[in-house]
Amino acid sequence: MTVLLREAIGDRLRHARTNQRRTLRDISRAARVSLGYLSEVERGQKEASSELLASICQALDLPLGELLHHVAADVSALDNVEVPPVDERIVEGTPREKRGAEASAAGIEGGRLMSELIGNDLADLRISPAPRMNTTLRTTIGQPKLASTIAA
Repeated sequence: MTVLLREAIGDRLRHARTNQRRTLRDISRAARVSLGYLSEVERGQKEASSELLASICQALDLPLGELLHHVAADVSALDNVEVPPVDERIVEGTPREKRGAEASAAGIEGGRLMSELIGNDLADLRISPAPRMNTTLRTTIGQPKLASTIAA
């Protein structure tokens, strides 16, 4: 699987920012980078210059060397991943309910969404248990108020 360097850098920058619970606006102001451009860098749509990366890393209080080390580890890990080709006949024109069964029959494995990321490397990905949902119905709708007596 080939991964673009700008995408790996963007993923790491977004990961660092979200782990600090900071907004794009906060980092764009601190780094003196436009909000839109920073967003494009995080999404891997723009190639960031070394000066821009240094500025963003400084705003994140993240050493540039550490960012690059993690990006290198991510790229190395993804280079060893083999992705089987997807059978387009299963995906195109098939209702969602049937896709899972047909994909399983074709040998395509599905996954589930992760609620949070723990750790710094792709090897540290873990799935945490989903939060328990309260099934109790709560309502604020009360009985309609009846008019007392109507004067004749």
